Amino acid sequence: MKLKNLIIFGTRPEAIKMAPLIHEFKKNSVKFETRVCITAQHREMLDQVLDFFNIKPDYDLNLMRPNQNLYNLTSDIILNLKPVLEDFKPDFVYVHGDTTTTMAAALTSFYHGSKVCHIEAGLRTYNLQSPFPEEMNRQVTTVLANFNFAPTETSKNNLINEGRSEKSICVTGNTVIDALFYGIEKVNAPNYTDAQIDYLKKIIKNDKKLILVTGHRRENHGGGFIRICESLKQIAEQHPDVQIIYPVHLNPNVKKPVYELLSGIDNISLIAPLAYPAFIWLMEKAHLLITDSGGVQEEAPSLGKPVLVMRDTTERPEAVTVGTVILVGTVKEKIISETERLLNDEHAYHQMSKVINPYGDGKASERIVEFIMKQTDEL
Repeated sequence: MKLKNLIIFGTRPEAIKMAPLIHEFKKNSVKFETRVCITAQHREMLDQVLDFFNIKPDYDLNLMRPNQNLYNLTSDIILNLKPVLEDFKPDFVYVHGDTTTTMAAALTSFYHGSKVCHIEAGLRTYNLQSPFPEEMNRQVTTVLANFNFAPTETSKNNLINEGRSEKSICVTGNTVIDALFYGIEKVNAPNYTDAQIDYLKKIIKNDKKLILVTGHRRENHGGGFIRICESLKQIAEQHPDVQIIYPVHLNPNVKKPVYELLSGIDNISLIAPLAYPAFIWLMEKAHLLITDSGGVQEEAPSLGKPVLVMRDTTERPEAVTVGTVILVGTVKEKIISETERLLNDEHAYHQMSKVINPYGDGKASERIVEFIMKQTDEL
């Protein structure tokens, strides 16, 4: 009798990081029946990733709605997942990371009696307000999880210090690296076509060093984004040999200050958000990245790209420790000085770009499946 896996996610980053695991479980179809449920907490960006990785959900809750908030999203996920769990009756439910979908799906699966498997478990800042609400989401999910798949030894130690059994933890590396290697190979294939990549090829100036910027974090809204934009403006004006490309998040709290402060500057290109294929293609072409994204901190080191992180804290301290990223917060002077150091000091740049990525070797999904197979042998 096959054991039943249900993989649940709702956002673009979750889809990227779960895609390799879905494919790995599908390879083991003799032992597992694996189905996919999406909450569509994010809709359009999620669909783009599903198409790129050739994933067709078995259940689509389609929950995204205008003026969505944490209250109605959490309750909608719980209420709409209940019939899915009752229909499929999964033995194992897999959730990822720290989204509202993660926390609410883990809680609903706990109510149902399925074993909760937490992918990318153990990341911590130990500050419930930063990042908000992600730190709460992942801590709550840890309490509910039967099995924890930690990307690093640091994450594993966090879980053990919180009282999790070592037998419930498997250190895997991060599945985002599995996805990145798959994606880079695909977008660089001779027959691959993509309208966004074609557009990027037209606007990239090959005689300039490319800085790729992303930003969306709630804690940076307001004064944080104003300081970020002022920093980017000064960098662009002082370094005409640099091109800054900034795919601007659609959130008005981001879009408004970015376009007000950075429009019309010759060597800053403000563009629409990029789908995953175009983003990783552009990341590979960049000289360095300035971001507040968690996933970029994990991906960029595998491509040899230094990262400046516009946050005061990070749940990914391994990258800071080994030197692939530097925390600059939203302090204008620090963003500018660290950017200039990486532009002007070749030794400093190569020190960061040559460090081995602490987040894995692209085989995290294989390790997760192997671990679960061992657990099923004992059932």
